[in-house]
Amino acid sequence: MRDRVPLIWFYGLESGVFQAIFPVHLVGEESALDQFVLALTPDQLTIAPNSPVEDTLRRYLIAETKRRLHQPVFASQVMLAYETRCAVCALHPRELLDAAHIIPDNLPRGLPVVPNGLALCKIHHAAYDQNILGIRPDCIIEIHHRLLDELDGPMLRHGLQEHHARPLMQLPRRRADQPDRDRLEERYAQFRAA
Repeated sequence: MRDRVPLIWFYGLESGVFQAIFPVHLVGEESALDQFVLALTPDQLTIAPNSPVEDTLRRYLIAETKRRLHQPVFASQVMLAYETRCAVCALHPRELLDAAHIIPDNLPRGLPVVPNGLALCKIHHAAYDQNILGIRPDCIIEIHHRLLDELDGPMLRHGLQEHHARPLMQLPRRRADQPDRDRLEERYAQFRAA
């Protein structure tokens, strides 16, 4: 603990599947609770207990830690559910995929749970975040009307326009992992208003 040697925390996602979170540092022990205290950000290593800045920094660091902890776990769970394929086009290379939130994680209903997630390739994630691509509650894709008649290269035609009015190509097999219809409806309303 004193040496602050960086460690790797293997967070269990399911039986035999772990998300590596690193670096983390062991900064304390809560022996009464049989647990250790980990620092997930460099800032957490420099806070002196009971210092005047501790309360202010603690609020920030708790929020930052939750964000840093949930993102890789959320991404791994979404990729497992979608079998590492884009929901829109079924593209498979993991390095070209993101775990997108249906409801953004900075909002109260934007929980880091698989039913609030979609596996999307980089182009479809960007289009979804910018309200160029919308997903109806029945999992039908819509492309914003301003792009439907636009003439451009093959990426626009094949990557976006041809997906209009088609169902998602990849959905989780488990019903419990499928996109939450209420969240899709809420997000789709934002797309329609754009």
